[in-house]
Amino acid sequence: MNEFAQREHISTRIYPGADQACAHVADAIDKLLRTRQQEGRPAVLGLATGSTPVRLYRELIRRHREEGLSFAHAVTFNLDEYYGLDGSHPESYRRFMQEQLFDHIDIDPANTHVPDGTAAREQVFDACQSYEDAIAQVGGIDIQILGIGRTGHIGFNEPGSGPESRTRLVTLDALTRRDAARDFLGEENVPRHAITMGVGSILEARQIFLLAWGESKATIVAETVEGEQRLAVPASFLQRHKACTFCLDAAAASHLTRIRYPWLVGPVEWTPALIRKAITWLALQVKKPLLKLVDEDYSENGMSDLLTEKGSYNLNIELFNLTQHTITGWPGGKPNADDSHRPERALPHPKRVLVLSPEPLDDVSSMGGTLHRLANQGHEVTVAYLTSGNLAVPDDELRRMLEWMMGMQRDYPEQPSTAYAAQVMRELEAKGKFDLDSADIRHLKGLVRRGEVNSSARILGLSPASLRFLDLPFYEEGRYRRFKPGEADIARMRELLLEIRPHQIFATGYRYDPLSVPALCFGILNEALASFKDEEWLRDCRVWLYRGPGNEWETHEIDMAVPLSPSEFENKMQGIYQQQSQRSQSPGLGKKSDGNSWDVAAELNHGTARTYDALGLPEYEAIEAFKRWPL
Repeated sequence: MNEFAQREHISTRIYPGADQACAHVADAIDKLLRTRQQEGRPAVLGLATGSTPVRLYRELIRRHREEGLSFAHAVTFNLDEYYGLDGSHPESYRRFMQEQLFDHIDIDPANTHVPDGTAAREQVFDACQSYEDAIAQVGGIDIQILGIGRTGHIGFNEPGSGPESRTRLVTLDALTRRDAARDFLGEENVPRHAITMGVGSILEARQIFLLAWGESKATIVAETVEGEQRLAVPASFLQRHKACTFCLDAAAASHLTRIRYPWLVGPVEWTPALIRKAITWLALQVKKPLLKLVDEDYSENGMSDLLTEKGSYNLNIELFNLTQHTITGWPGGKPNADDSHRPERALPHPKRVLVLSPEPLDDVSSMGGTLHRLANQGHEVTVAYLTSGNLAVPDDELRRMLEWMMGMQRDYPEQPSTAYAAQVMRELEAKGKFDLDSADIRHLKGLVRRGEVNSSARILGLSPASLRFLDLPFYEEGRYRRFKPGEADIARMRELLLEIRPHQIFATGYRYDPLSVPALCFGILNEALASFKDEEWLRDCRVWLYRGPGNEWETHEIDMAVPLSPSEFENKMQGIYQQQSQRSQSPGLGKKSDGNSWDVAAELNHGTARTYDALGLPEYEAIEAFKRWPL
């Protein structure tokens, strides 16, 4: 441990991305498998599900196919399973493991163990004890893989689970069920119970690797690694394990003290970005506007070395001016104006603006006010909805649409659309509660989202002609946690970029879980942009990142802050209201996901405005924030 990690109670390794972290864990599994194969003994692996370990499993499959890594001597035990689901259910963890790993390697099916989600209620206790016995009979788990939930759960050990807990039936936390809502096509379809290995069971593994990706995990990771051991955060009991390692990407590690506040744990090299971050933090910490900070504030908060070169007065002035210059009411640039201190250049005007929304609602929730400004200020705005968003439409929303269509049959019996509606209604009724949607159902759910988007666009001053629906294949052919973008997706993005040749691109997905829809779409954008690196239009293009629903840039990260008046803010809220199918849907809303989409957006935009006010900048009703992405 070095001085920067002194607050960390668990060994923590930080990697540039998930792939590098997975390679490290794969190395450990590789070594174990090869060693045990030579010894003729089983290698016992504890496995996890969800999007987090998917990249690890893909790397293990690659090593099996390309490097001869054998799983013939492997025995696996999965952490958990939804109670009530059999192994054929598309969201069962048995099915997940078959699709993501077991079907692609040379493991004996008899050596793969997943808790039985179909055991009769009176038999669950004995089944759980048998699961523990099976682990003991093979000598215990050698390497346990874990993810971490936003409640701090490992496996399905929800808050309240202690280090003595064993394999058992548990009731799922409301936030856990909400996070799984899209997988099950609605929160109402998510099982309320699960069978999970206990915290005590997990702690008996000889070696533990916990993986975490994306900024949505950053807060709970920091709390787990640096906080006290407590029942409210079951993962915190991993501090008791002597061979536990957290393998994180940079985003998931971003709230660790050594990353977030490095000046509090040791000497630092003061770059301009770090100075901005530190002084902004200082002002908010001591509850003073930037221009009122004094030498004592700096020296009492680990920043005395900053004073030696410039002194507090000059530091305060520089940061105040820098922050002030992020504010603009002209997100596309103000024509015929001095743009030397504005975040966006004045010319050309009007600009060709391309707004990329991974799913419908992402754009209006995060930058609806800015969209309205861009349209009103005469720019050529194109909003491209990269996916249909049909997977996020609950069955009841589609049922309402079908009932309306079928009701027309009374007055217009000759219309073929009514027969089609009746056909899809039959498909919907025949579909089991947890079954996959048919192609017709997904198509109509996509139309539900399109109708909502059109309503939002009208309120924001956008014409229907300015909207594009790319329906990227990876989404239409996949499911959440199982998406695999390919060349066809990149080709569609290239076609769009080549057609518009934008001066501005607004996008999101940076620092998200790498298998989330926003992150995948951001990766597709970057792949497409790379093919135009020598094009003149790209050299004249700026990319502005918005954070996506439920998240916002921290003040020190903001390069452009677009203030909204009360009427503009209300207009944005009206745009969000049109997304009726999403009122009960909350994935992607970060730690604030308990609220409706409009409440979350309001809280974030008001919060950014309050922070600017606290720093001594003008007081606004709300602010939407953007970060410039270097091309």
